[in-house]
Amino acid sequence: NSLSKLTPFNEEFQEMITRHAWGDIWTRPGLPRHTRSLITIAMLIGMNREGELRLHLKAAKNNGVTREEIKEVLMQSAIYCGIPAANA
Repeated sequence: NSLSKLTPFNEEFQEMITRHAWGDIWTRPGLPRHTRSLITIAMLIGMNREGELRLHLKAAKNNGVTREEIKEVLMQSAIYCGIPAANA
């Protein structure tokens, strides 16, 4: 996790990310966390962000996302983002 790698150099940046991403965006009304997880997984596949994807796959389980739903996101992403991205 990003906070475990804090240094005096990156501390302020990591705190800003945590405050805005996890505080402001993930707690907004309008979409349940479950849906936000699925959207985030699809976007990270499309951007080929393997490390971040791994973190969000673990977090998705805590948000009630099932293995079957993740499988479907991978299948959908393979078509729209390309097989190599979904296979990463």
